[in-house]
Amino acid sequence: MTNKSIIKLGVFGFGCVGGGLYEVLHKTGGIKAHIEKICVKNRDKKRSLPEEFFTYDKNDLLFNDNIDVIVELIDDSEAAFEIVSTALKNGKAVVTANKKMIAEHFEELLQLQQEYNVPLLYEGACCASIPIIRNLEEYYDNDLLTAVEGIFNGSTNYILTKIFDENLDFDTALKQAQEAGFAESDPRLDVDGFDPKYKLDIILTHAFGATVNPIDIFNYGITRLSPFDIQYAREKGYRIKLVAQCRKAGDKIVATVFPKFITPSDKLYTINNEYNGIVIESIFAETQFFSGKGAGAYPTASAVLSDISALTYNYKYEYKKLLQNPAARISNDFLAEVFVRFSDGSGLKPTDFETVKEFYSSGNNNFIIGEINYQTLVTSNWIKSNEVSVIFTASPLKVTDPVEELAALVEA
Repeated sequence: MTNKSIIKLGVFGFGCVGGGLYEVLHKTGGIKAHIEKICVKNRDKKRSLPEEFFTYDKNDLLFNDNIDVIVELIDDSEAAFEIVSTALKNGKAVVTANKKMIAEHFEELLQLQQEYNVPLLYEGACCASIPIIRNLEEYYDNDLLTAVEGIFNGSTNYILTKIFDENLDFDTALKQAQEAGFAESDPRLDVDGFDPKYKLDIILTHAFGATVNPIDIFNYGITRLSPFDIQYAREKGYRIKLVAQCRKAGDKIVATVFPKFITPSDKLYTINNEYNGIVIESIFAETQFFSGKGAGAYPTASAVLSDISALTYNYKYEYKKLLQNPAARISNDFLAEVFVRFSDGSGLKPTDFETVKEFYSSGNNNFIIGEINYQTLVTSNWIKSNEVSVIFTASPLKVTDPVEELAALVEA
């Protein structure tokens, strides 16, 4: 594409991010790109651009020889996959911000990139303005990563900030997030933890070379947090954040999405409102920290624009970690220390835990803090109960390297 003076874009979607892309593209002079046409679905919706900018036929973009790059910015993941796969088959580079579509169709998309030798870039799909994928691909390509952990969802972080800082209840904080444009009218993707799970799924590939079906990653959101949980956190000086994390020990990789108690010494403690924060741990570089806006039109649009810019110098993901670790998979065999609030009828038993650190009982607000095998936790019946809330403590996950474990047994 470097031989073209101006890259011509075909854009699908003109909502929050699509409108943001149009604005940032026209406010920066460093990228020689032009939107040739925008495909939208609703003919009756009033838009800020003249009618001639738009089409309602996807083929006007997908089979248009004047268009070099397809930019996919719609909500429907299955429709998005059809658009993206058709574009790649037609030899067009693609930029997308659809994390659900990528996570659910990753292996197919990887095969299409290889078969048709065209790039697919998706920095905007993970943590908006934070260039986490490019960093994992380039800066950490040869480093020995041990963990990636962070706040991957700006909507839930905004809600939790309002709850802690302004004493708002969950419904009021959610409504404010929707009014501010940080949460959708149907917020379940965010508040139930699906959005950070899809992002974590993508990050697993670029960090550790693990291709994972998102259904195999258990996600637990913030809808079951109670005033009792919030008060407990306040009394201890904690905050609660929805944290996604993946960790590696030897050939074992683990991945979780759960609310977590964050202490004042934690780098994520001061990440508030719609901001995201990511902590990367590695053997050589040790700890690195990234923060930036994780929700809103402009932060995501800026990441999309960065991908478009990268295409001007023929950039594409090399998937180095995937090539290094083709058999990498996640495991649920590890210990996690958790705070579990429960009612008497929830079915929870202290014997479910490997160790119990603290037990409290008072009326219907009982809680237990202890270590539990993660597989036991996520397959328990009580974790599905509306009378139960689960929060990870600040203690690190206990992930044992099977090789080291075997060596210890032999030595013993």
